[in-house]
Order: sequence, then C-alpha cells, then structure tokens
Amino acid sequence: MEFRKTLTTTVLFLVVQLGFSQDISNFFTKADAFFNTYVSDGRVNYTEIKSNPAGLNELMDMAQNITVSTSDANTYQAFWINTYNLSVIKGIADNYPIKSPLDKGGFFDKIKYNVGGKSITLNDIENKLLRGNFPKEARFHFVLVCAGLGCPPIIPDAYVPSTLDAQLQKQTEIALNNPNFVRTKGKKVLLSQIFEWYTGDFTQGGKSLIDFVNLYRKEKFDSKSKVGYYPYDWSLNETD
Repeated sequence: MEFRKTLTTTVLFLVVQLGFSQDISNFFTKADAFFNTYVSDGRVNYTEIKSNPAGLNELMDMAQNITVSTSDANTYQAFWINTYNLSVIKGIADNYPIKSPLDKGGFFDKIKYNVGGKSITLNDIENKLLRGNFPKEARFHFVLVCAGLGCPPIIPDAYVPSTLDAQLQKQTEIALNNPNFVRTKGKKVLLSQIFEWYTGDFTQGGKSLIDFVNLYRKEKFDSKSKVGYYPYDWSLNETD
C-alpha cells in the first residue's frame, strides 16, 4: 500500500513537471516568434501589434499561469526578462499612439500585469524579482527594455535558459562598445543615466563605473577617467 502511494505521488509529480516543462518551453518558443515578427533594428512595430494584438495577448495569458523557482536561475531569469519586455510592449500597445512611456501616468510603478502567478508592476519585476533575487547580476540593465530610445535596444529574439548567459554577455558588450551609448567628451566618459540611477549595481566589490565598463569594452578607458551622464532619451522605440 505504501509503495502504491509513493508510486502515485511520483507519477503525479512527473506529470506536473512534464506539464510545466511543456508550458515554459512553449512560452519561450512563442515569445521568440513574436519578437522575430515585431522587432527590427532595436525598434518595435507597435502599429502592427495594436492592429493585431492576438499574439501578444496569448503570450500574456500564458505568462499569467507560469511560475518558476529562483532555484532554476536561468529559467527564472529568462522568463522574467521576456515577461518584462512583453509587458512593456503590452503597456505601450494598450495606449498607442503614444510618444513616450512617460506619457502614461504610472507606466512603471502603478499599472499592474497578471504574470507569473502575481499581480505586479514593471518596477516590481525589475527591482524585486530580478535585481532583488540576483543582486550581483548587473547585466540585467542591458536586456530589460523600457520602450525608450535611451535603453539598450530590444532584440528580435526571446531570452532562453540554454543561452541566457551568452545573451546577457553579448547585449552588455554591444551596449558598452556603442559610441552612442558610452560617449566621450574630451577626457571625460559620458554614461547613460542608467549608471547614475543604479550606481550600486555596477560598483560592487569596490569597482568603479569605469572598471565595470572596461570589463566589456574592446578599447579600454583610462581607469582614472572622470565620469559624467548624458540625458536619457525617453522617445518611444517605435519603428519609423
């Protein structure tokens, strides 16, 4: 009798795990197809999404019922990065035409999305679920796209567990080697205000901001270079 109970419990666990695996895999596949369709050159075709929202709505419905444990770090991070970017697109599409995410009050800290078994804001996803659970991962800032042109560009692919580290590395390197993102003025290095707002994320372990930037740059800056910040561009990252 005890053996049967154990066997039944084991079978149920495997069925649940198989179902979860299929759900999350399907989510990543559909998210990848969505980004492939509507993202180009770091910009989003909000006009098309607005006129045909079925694909985005399906993804948001799927995300609503998926929960991932932080113990599966790559799957957790990939799920929430994609969910953040999809939720941003959803927020823009729901209010489109709009010229900036800041034109909609509470875009980041008031509007809630039912995702991952939670009712949460964009700031919650970024600061509590991602940065809060993985405080040493500063590369999040180069893959979470806020719909403004000041952000590192959104990519036409989903982030997936098997390649997540490589994707985080690649997007960070692209951003920090882009002369439009890391600028120079004389001997001064001008950084995105992302570095001003989240200085602590980039200066862990006693590093300076220049130290962090140099980790990913081909042409290194003098470690004693002075740092400044250029204004953030909140113009919408829509296709022309």
